[in-house]
Amino acid sequence: MREPVTTIHTKPIGRRLADAVDTHISLVGRRDLSGEIYRQLRSAILEGRLVDGDRLPPTRELARRLGVSRTTATVAYDRLIGEGFATARAGSGTFVDHAGVEPRRRRPRRTRVRPQPAWEAFPLPSFVWDTTDAEFDFRLGVIDAGLFPYRTWRRLMARQFQPAVVGRGVNEHPAGLAQLRGAIAHHVGLARGIRATADDIIVTNGAQQATDLIGRVLLRPGDRVAVEDPGYGPPFLLLRAMGARVSCVPVDREGLVVDAIPAGTRLVCVTPAHQLPLGMTMSQSRRLALLAWARQANGVIVEDDYDSEFRFGGRPIEPLHTLDDDGRVIYVGSFSKTTLPTIRLGFMVAPPSLRQALWGARLLTDWHSPIPLQGAMAEFIAEGHFARHVRRMRLVYEARHELVTEILNRRFSSDFRVVPSAAGLHVSATAVSMSTDQVQAGIREAARSGVQCYPLGLFALTPPAPAGLVLGYGAIPTERIEAGLERLRRAMAGAR
Repeated sequence: MREPVTTIHTKPIGRRLADAVDTHISLVGRRDLSGEIYRQLRSAILEGRLVDGDRLPPTRELARRLGVSRTTATVAYDRLIGEGFATARAGSGTFVDHAGVEPRRRRPRRTRVRPQPAWEAFPLPSFVWDTTDAEFDFRLGVIDAGLFPYRTWRRLMARQFQPAVVGRGVNEHPAGLAQLRGAIAHHVGLARGIRATADDIIVTNGAQQATDLIGRVLLRPGDRVAVEDPGYGPPFLLLRAMGARVSCVPVDREGLVVDAIPAGTRLVCVTPAHQLPLGMTMSQSRRLALLAWARQANGVIVEDDYDSEFRFGGRPIEPLHTLDDDGRVIYVGSFSKTTLPTIRLGFMVAPPSLRQALWGARLLTDWHSPIPLQGAMAEFIAEGHFARHVRRMRLVYEARHELVTEILNRRFSSDFRVVPSAAGLHVSATAVSMSTDQVQAGIREAARSGVQCYPLGLFALTPPAPAGLVLGYGAIPTERIEAGLERLRRAMAGAR
């Protein structure tokens, strides 16, 4: 006797009268076929997988797909209707209708499977996706999404779905779309003086994936890695989860303290253009010292240049990559601050000796970033839209940077000292008369009054947490900065 078909594959939920839902019924090894259809549909309704208004497949189609008689399917539907789980509408079909029947929550399955220790109770850094809707938004790293040229981007994305552009619809090279790699190489050459060709570029899903790929091809469990402290938490957590021994190296007003890098370190991650979160630029002498360390220790440097497109003054200092003659610096960039974080595109400039390995790592993780996004970004850069958008946003952010800095120096000087910076989307200020607990209490009070910002201690990778404020100005309109900072000042005064 033929085995009954195990799954119904009908049209997905479309909320049109003619559409039936996509559900799953298995009759393999079952005896009471009509009862089994009824029970599985009832369970789907009670668990909320089928909701009021969903149209069930016609009994003739259901019977054909399951390999049973139409009578078998009809009896199951009649039981559902009789018990108040569905209704039949003449000429339209059978619909889920369980008014008055409370859906039950399915008990989670018990399991003895456990993750590796590094992932047990993983400390997710919630600030990375903090979506709090605040009246005055001073969160770090948030851009002004309202000023993005959406009409242009929609046109470029629409072009990517034309048959002539899609072509055969096959996968691309793991390094990314050739047009985008060429556009990125041209951009970093002009904007940052980096000597690179399209062959040197690997497109990634943001800077975090670049760090992941680098760690995969360079590190073995137990290798030592150094990161800045205070610093950005996700790379620290990622490398530690890979099994690396991560050392937190302090920073001072010149940047990473090179002399504090532990012996035996294989990899160093730095933000030299605009230290995250403090904001200082690594001095030229410190850059040269870090490159000398890499040569002597046979080490590798990951240069995260996350927001240097927004530089507001002062003489630009060359990236580590341009000073590197030994191929020991991997330059990492991202479009998250210059376009939209939700686009999730970044890149790295990799030395030839690592290129093949990085391609392989990218292929085995997720092959490549979405081709339509890559194509649209390539044209966005090539047609000049990217450069125009960055120039426009630089003026906007520069005005906000100057205003935030001026107000902090004028109204917060008794409690905080601003860390000088000339780039990026945030300003930091260290506390001079308040403890870490007092600053955090002030931030909580400010949040209750509609002001959202972060304590400097949030970015401490090792204790003690420094006392201070990190104020982003990407999301808050310029005209609202003064009122927001005044509300923050009052909250801090109350926390002293």
